[in-house]
Amino acid sequence: MTGASRARVALGMTALLGIWALTRVLLLLFVTKVYVFPGPDVTSDVSVIYQGWYDVLRHGSFPRQDVTWQYPPAAALAILSPGLLPFLDYPHAFFVLAFVADLVVFALLLYAGSRSGSTRRGTWVWVIGVPLLGPTVYARYDLMVTAVAVAALLAGVRHPRVMGALVAFGAMVKVWPVLLLVGAVRRRAWVSAAVTAAVIAAVFWITMPGAFAFLTFQRDRGTEVESLGSLVFHVARHHGWNGQVLLNYGSVEFLGPHVDLVSTAALVLTALAFGWLLLWRLSARRFPPHTLADAAFVAVLMFTATSRVISPQYMVWLVGLAAVCLCFRASRMALPAALVLIACFVTVLEFPVYFADVVASDTLGITLLVVRNGLLVAASLLAARSLWRGTVSEPAPDLPAQPSLARETLASS
Repeated sequence: MTGASRARVALGMTALLGIWALTRVLLLLFVTKVYVFPGPDVTSDVSVIYQGWYDVLRHGSFPRQDVTWQYPPAAALAILSPGLLPFLDYPHAFFVLAFVADLVVFALLLYAGSRSGSTRRGTWVWVIGVPLLGPTVYARYDLMVTAVAVAALLAGVRHPRVMGALVAFGAMVKVWPVLLLVGAVRRRAWVSAAVTAAVIAAVFWITMPGAFAFLTFQRDRGTEVESLGSLVFHVARHHGWNGQVLLNYGSVEFLGPHVDLVSTAALVLTALAFGWLLLWRLSARRFPPHTLADAAFVAVLMFTATSRVISPQYMVWLVGLAAVCLCFRASRMALPAALVLIACFVTVLEFPVYFADVVASDTLGITLLVVRNGLLVAASLLAARSLWRGTVSEPAPDLPAQPSLARETLASS
């Protein structure tokens, strides 16, 4: 490496560290209310809901009487984690741990970007994407789950058993990390995930009553006001639809005529997305190392875009997975990742800055949702097309291909 090259690398590293530190200090200043961020208070979930759950969980039981508890049993660990910092009150301890999780992801991506065949594009995605979501990202435990998912994907290429264990742990905290297995070609990852999930589930089932009560708590949910399907009712409210917007099951949702139909349509879209992923998995002929991350990104994009609940904190999942994809020089996910970053900026505008306009179905609120959700749909379609072309339809490069799913099922692990 020449002197000029070393200087460019040093300058790039300095910029990464400086921007990360500056933006994270700003996030901490916002969540601790040194500065007030526009819109409703995003920290009330921590100071009211999470702290309320903490008071129940620390006595050895799940909040079985609270229908807003809709999470797998290991989510209790995230809610209880501020107890590790007894010298701070609950909200401040939670914010510090969110910051630590952010730092862990940053360090993992820096390390991954320094390896042969890798780049620091992924680190830049994380450094830029997280603050674009505003203080909400430090006021939800999704950032902690994302840290587990990032670690799982980065471990997956060389250590499939470690990946499987981390995926299982993440899924037992908030379900969605199970989608990271869609691109795993080694049976060891699947076996490790199954065993780890079974062990975690058994431990919670034996030791804490109500560990799986969450499975029945989403039965009567409506359509959340930020979801793709909600656009039907935002427009319908201007044409005589007589439903309501209410706080329901912990989120602001549409309730009323035809909501069940739209919610069912969202489930159908999710099922179709799953069907496409299954078709891709059976058709894929090549699995270069970056496919693991690319497939996970596509899967989570699809399931986020079609969900009947697209909460702002869901976007940090996509930022983390996009960052891992772009750590690989050969990844084709640069354009979908850019669309996700733009969607993050629009997301902070629709919540919390102009959330009142969203709830009121004003023109500004509807426009922001159309743009944000349109970006997610476009990113999903582009990412899916790139994944299909890179692993199914294009001629194979002059590199040894990894085994297909059909061959893998016949091979020993």
